[in-house]
Amino acid sequence: MTDSKNQWNAKKKFQSDKGEYVAYSLKALEEAGLGEIDKLPYSIKVLLESCLRNLDGHTVTEEHVKALAGYNAKDVGEQEVPFSPGRVVLQDFTGVPAVVDLAACRSAMDRWGKDTSNVNPLSRVDLVIDHSVQVDEFGKPQAIKINSEMEFKRNQERYEFLKWGKQAFSNFSVVPPETGIVHQVNLEYLAKGVLTEERDGEQVAFPDSLVGTDSHTTMINGLGVTGWGVGGIEAEACMLGQPIFMLIPEVVGFELTGELKEGTTATDLVLTVTQMLRKHGVVGKFVEFHGPGLASLTLADRATIANMAPEYGATMGYFPIDQKTLDYLHLTGRDEDQIDLVEKYTKENGFWRDDNYDIEYSSSLKLDLGDVEPSLAGPKNPHERVIMSEMQGDFRMHCEKTFNKPEKTTAKDVEFRGNTFDLTDGDIVIAAITSCTNTSNPAVMMAAGLVARKAKALGLKAKPWVKTSLAPGSRVVTKYLDDADLTKDLEDVGFFTVGYGCTTCIGNSGPLPEPIEKAIIDEDLVACSVLSGNRNFEGRVSPYTKGNYLASPPLVVAYAIAGTTDIDMYNDPIGQDQDGNDVFLKDIWPSNEEVREAINQFVSRDDFTEKYAEVYEGPEEWQKLDAPTGQTFAWSDESTYIQEPPFFVDMGLDVPEIEPVKGARCLAKVGDNTTTDHISPAGVIPTDSPAGRYLIGKGVEPKMFNSYGSRRGNDQVMTRGTFGNVRLKNQLAPGTEGGYTTYLGPDEEAENPPKLNYTSDYSPSNGEQCFIYDAAVKYMQHRIPTVVLGGINYGMGSSRDWAAKGTFLQGVKAVIAKSYERIHRSNLIGMGVLPLQFQDGDTHESLGLTGHEIYDIDVDDNLEPMSEVWVTATDPETGDKKEFSVDCRIDTPAELDYYRNGGILHMVLRRMGNEA
Repeated sequence: MTDSKNQWNAKKKFQSDKGEYVAYSLKALEEAGLGEIDKLPYSIKVLLESCLRNLDGHTVTEEHVKALAGYNAKDVGEQEVPFSPGRVVLQDFTGVPAVVDLAACRSAMDRWGKDTSNVNPLSRVDLVIDHSVQVDEFGKPQAIKINSEMEFKRNQERYEFLKWGKQAFSNFSVVPPETGIVHQVNLEYLAKGVLTEERDGEQVAFPDSLVGTDSHTTMINGLGVTGWGVGGIEAEACMLGQPIFMLIPEVVGFELTGELKEGTTATDLVLTVTQMLRKHGVVGKFVEFHGPGLASLTLADRATIANMAPEYGATMGYFPIDQKTLDYLHLTGRDEDQIDLVEKYTKENGFWRDDNYDIEYSSSLKLDLGDVEPSLAGPKNPHERVIMSEMQGDFRMHCEKTFNKPEKTTAKDVEFRGNTFDLTDGDIVIAAITSCTNTSNPAVMMAAGLVARKAKALGLKAKPWVKTSLAPGSRVVTKYLDDADLTKDLEDVGFFTVGYGCTTCIGNSGPLPEPIEKAIIDEDLVACSVLSGNRNFEGRVSPYTKGNYLASPPLVVAYAIAGTTDIDMYNDPIGQDQDGNDVFLKDIWPSNEEVREAINQFVSRDDFTEKYAEVYEGPEEWQKLDAPTGQTFAWSDESTYIQEPPFFVDMGLDVPEIEPVKGARCLAKVGDNTTTDHISPAGVIPTDSPAGRYLIGKGVEPKMFNSYGSRRGNDQVMTRGTFGNVRLKNQLAPGTEGGYTTYLGPDEEAENPPKLNYTSDYSPSNGEQCFIYDAAVKYMQHRIPTVVLGGINYGMGSSRDWAAKGTFLQGVKAVIAKSYERIHRSNLIGMGVLPLQFQDGDTHESLGLTGHEIYDIDVDDNLEPMSEVWVTATDPETGDKKEFSVDCRIDTPAELDYYRNGGILHMVLRRMGNEA
């Protein structure tokens, strides 16, 4: 990176136990009259330091530095700045396609006759394999062994590919399966607090920062590390040296006071914060936490709150570095010299939390921690907080109004594992302690173990219809639960460890027992799940659970014992003891002091140093994998997991012009809050779906389909599964639920169709309802572009790059929505799909758009960011036209370059090819 030539005399040397370092001093900017640095939010300081350190007069200019140094929280404006994160973190669901794309870039360079080694990560990249384990077996000691064997059997091709990538790419590490969840591993091991690099013989220190291909990358904000989730496409560009161009964000100050009261947990707190911030409106903004209440929160509590930033809609939920940060770095086994560097640098350069700073925020909220009540969230969204005392009434309301079940339904005499029972609406069929959000926090994990211990002493167990699971976020959790002798208590209640990774929270809950699944289907039961995760969108946890509730780990145990959500947990018994006496929640709930004592006695630095000493070893199955070698990957047409994507196959070195969209038909018309879970292929692959038909055609048995997430490296599967969620409601196919549309193109087969990467074994007729994929293929065969019409928060949820990749590969040229979630809008541009936004007051409903029109979009090579674009919708039968203007949501010049090139990787690859 070009040195800034010590602009504003900003280079300052300081001493730490690790030696002498250079800091790019923010105070120097204040001395030069650029702004009042102490009034800046800490998170803005990180962006400022990045610009100052990387100032080169071209990519990063003086104007960028001045804009951030003079940040006006009350009038941020629309100034664009570049941000160069220090590292990139991947998980395997989103990481595999990132490595596939890098491998495809190398193949393209090879076809151009260029040096393939030019395609290499320039920033440190860490990939943690954590999204592939599934809860196939549960409730028995051998569950973890069985699940691990199935994981390797299903994912051998993917794992061999990642081992190839580890040897092929420099600056790239892989944390093997059965180690932990990416965000917890990042928090407990990967993050440094302060990073260093050598420049001109000097060691430069700067704030640790990253982007990740999972939206919950924000968990690391609890450690004072700047980071957030981006699309895989954007992350890949960062890996290849491209900065992120972003509008300077507003920063919402969230003041915390007081302390949590007896009986409440960090989970209750984060659900309260999520509800407050979602109501306040923080999409596209940073949230920065401050106030005296921080003193009473552990760093794990802070990380719990930061993890949920995507749920409250913020880009980040940031906690500045303070003594709690240093204490946590020590606890988790970080090098003492590194901890000293973090302290010396942050105090030297104004990043150390100081409550005396009079920081100005764009807006403010305040919460007394003592007001937090035990809570859950559901049945469909993380911000739908329900106070536990109102849970029964809330469920009954949803049962009637949301799930259209005014009268309870019961399935009689269901048999499973030697038990016979009735199943009724509200019964819990999945109870999972899962997800980095909570398994990273010893307080709630110890509390879960203590609930289990007290329940076991009274003879209580999870109800026989509940699929119970414990998926720790790292092996450290198992170590301290073992040391506290709580593992056996959890097992005796029903919670056996099923694996180390994201399971139920991402839809890897595995199959329900056949008798229970059959009962739910036959009686159309409103079955429920309770999980300690961060996501509960419909169709995500399981296709058979309509009500899904987020809860703390100890509440997950308690609800598993109760077996139903239709209960007053304060006043109704959750079971009976050995003598037939009623047992209430209060009888098994540990005190805050009991939890603290367990943590102080059994959670130690030695736990972390011991377990993370073997972080890269992996299980024996990983070590035995016979991975290929070489600088370019040998693609195989026979693979059903790894395929070369078509993005760069026929790409030239010249940049094409932007052309108008003409004669487009609508592929999907959806309402508000359509999530990336609805768009991106996720969860199980139905046998009768286009993706299922493809796999069967390849000789794959349904029992070996695995999940969509595990097949993200195969565009043939993923494109077929796009818009295929079983809960998607496409208004173009009324009366259906799932990946259906009405085909509106020609009946006849296309003459001289273009060369397509995709085929379909079904050809719909005009006006016929069919799978969206089948319609998309026929449109593409006729060279007919398509559009998608959406509502508010289009693309909210996980940062799935395939929600954009699949949209592009199905031939969609533009999305017109009322508003967008940040990451998905960016991803659409990163794939060359045009995001357009209805103007204030307009929706597809108010404009009377049925989706049957023919659409023309007036864009050309003169397109500018945030410009007004005209759309014409023509009735194909009457010829009547509706003309309306929309806002182009290409927000920055950099994004326009991405769109002009057909995508961000196309632009980066062209530059590398032309420079080679």
